[in-house]
Amino acid sequence: MTFSVLGTDGNGAVGIAVTSSSPAVAARCVHLRAGVGGASSQNVTDPRLGTLLLDELANGADARTALENVVRDRELIEHRQLTVLSLDGQGAAYSGDQALGLHRDRVGTQVVAAGNMLAELEVVDAIVAAFESSTGELEERLLTALEAGLKAGGEAGPVHSAGLSVVRRVPWRETDLRVDWSDEPIQDLRALLGRWLPQRDDYVTRGLNPAAAPSYGVPGDE
Repeated sequence: MTFSVLGTDGNGAVGIAVTSSSPAVAARCVHLRAGVGGASSQNVTDPRLGTLLLDELANGADARTALENVVRDRELIEHRQLTVLSLDGQGAAYSGDQALGLHRDRVGTQVVAAGNMLAELEVVDAIVAAFESSTGELEERLLTALEAGLKAGGEAGPVHSAGLSVVRRVPWRETDLRVDWSDEPIQDLRALLGRWLPQRDDYVTRGLNPAAAPSYGVPGDE
């Protein structure tokens, strides 16, 4: 009950945007590791698989080998849908034969997309095309791609949660935004991103060098 886009900018940033008809989708499906890559585990989700994919990348496997190693002889793997992307832009995807409803995955240039319970198979193609043709911050590109998927038909039913996360040069998510339940989660995520992006780098500075970090004029920090 999910569609997602996993992308890199080729300069060390990797991120995921995801949406679903179920609540809190990003809490289960998003897996990122700075300096390593990203993965999504979705469709009757087993979050352990995302961690295993990142471990494979960290141990030197390329994306295709990482996926093959995780999928091979895995119990209940036919129910899962997985994507993985290394920082060099090499991607791989797997959709088990028990994936729900209309489902598709596709590997593009520095991007992997996948979806299940789709209204149209072309949703995944629209996501990849939108990411490949976009420019700017990785967060913007990922959300633009997710919006393109929704415009192309999205899920068979309404979506209710969405998330957007990106890692770059520090060992935590520089962007980690979630809308866990809403009638318009992607629209809400767009508004949240607009509020977040102007402050993103300052919060990295706060972590690395508090003395150099600006305040935001909130009570107690003026």
